[in-house]
Formats: sequence, C-alpha cells, structure tokens
Amino acid sequence: MSASRREFLQGTMMAGAVTMGGMMSSPVVAAEKKSASGIAPGAVVLFQGDSITDTGRSRETAGTPNLKSTLGNGYAWLAGSQLLVDSPEAGLKVFNRGISGNKVFQLASRWDEDCLNLKPDVLSILIGVNDIWHKINKKYDGTVETYLTDYQKLVQRTQAALPKVKLVICEPFVLRCGAVNDAWFPEFDKFRAAARQVAEESQALFVPFQTAFDEAVKYAPPEVWAKDGVHPTGDGAALMAHTWLRTVAAQA
Repeated sequence: MSASRREFLQGTMMAGAVTMGGMMSSPVVAAEKKSASGIAPGAVVLFQGDSITDTGRSRETAGTPNLKSTLGNGYAWLAGSQLLVDSPEAGLKVFNRGISGNKVFQLASRWDEDCLNLKPDVLSILIGVNDIWHKINKKYDGTVETYLTDYQKLVQRTQAALPKVKLVICEPFVLRCGAVNDAWFPEFDKFRAAARQVAEESQALFVPFQTAFDEAVKYAPPEVWAKDGVHPTGDGAALMAHTWLRTVAAQA
C-alpha cells in the first residue's frame, strides 16, 4: 500500500474503528467522539436505500436494532456502530431497511412498514443509482424528472407523518470503472443534482458522497473503492461511514 493511500485510509477508517463482535472502542474513536452530536438519547436512527445500504443485512433480525446482522456489512453498519460506541449510554436504536435493486418508487411502496411505522428520529436515505443503471440496462424507463418528482413526494409524505424527523439525504455516487462508463454521463450528474435539490427543499442534511470518492481516487484507483463502480469495497464503505458521520456531526 502506498504511503499516500495509507494516510488517506487512516482518516477514513476512523468511522469503522470498532470490532465486529463487541464494538469495543479504540484510540481513534475519541477523535470522532462528536460524531453523535445532535442525536438525542433514545433516538431511532434508520438507514434506507438500495443494495449499497442493504449489504446483506438479515431480514430475520430486521426488527431488532443495533445487531451486526440487522445493519449489514457496509457503511450503515460502520456508521451506526460508531454512533453506538460514541454514546453507549444514549440508548440509540439503529436500523437498516435498505433493499437491493430499489428505486425511489419502490421505497414508496414499502414506506409505511419500513419507515413510518418505525418512527425514526433520524432518517438517512441513499437512493438513485438504480434509477439510472436500470434505465441504461433497459429494465426501467424512468427519467431524472421521474426520480425528482418521486423523491419529493416521498420526502413530503415523510415530513407530514414525522414532522420532527431529522432527514439526511445522501448523494448518489459512482466511480468510473466496472459497470460505469461514458454512457452514464452527463445524465448521472443530473441525478446527483436532483438529490441535492430534494435536500435543499426539505432543509435536510446532505451527505456529499461523490465529492468524497472524487477525492479518494487521487490516492488509489477507483477499483479500490468500488470494484464495479457502484458497490463499495470495505475501503469504500469506511469512507462512506466517515463522510456520513462527519456531515451529520458538522450540520447537526
């Protein structure tokens, strides 16, 4: 591993500095202690989205918060477990209800059961890559306008039902490798802009994942962060968790 990449990862891995079994803290946890700021004791934190959020989470334990099996193997687990390590006395309840392959309209179809009924205090949504990927593969005929309109309606519905929810909108991202080629652009950037528009209109926090990955590829090739250009590797998931935690802490 090159020195520059090692230095970069030392920063990004702060978010994942927990053991997979007992979630014991380490010296780097203290450096990110304030990452839980703004999240009240006893809060329900829900991660929603597609396969990037799903990451093999167990459906059998989905109703039990804070378990490794419930949170999956990606950024939701790394970010959620860091919150639990930062504030073990706070009684946070962290859930993951991402489902692989979902687009915005599919989130909407299961929103009562997988979101509103859980009454989250903090709701993080990452959605959009399938809305363009499945269009490129000719499995879906939605447009950027469809994505924006569906997303706006979903957020409006959420805020009407949960007026006090802290909403976190995550930026869709891709890296130029694997399945991602020139056919994705410039259309994909319009999806990113649409997600930012939803965040601004709803006064939500906005997590700039694409910016984080654009910086990361200065230190290591795109395949290091997401081999197929879409689904993060372990390094990519750690970067996402770090970015999510820093954003929530900074803007809370």
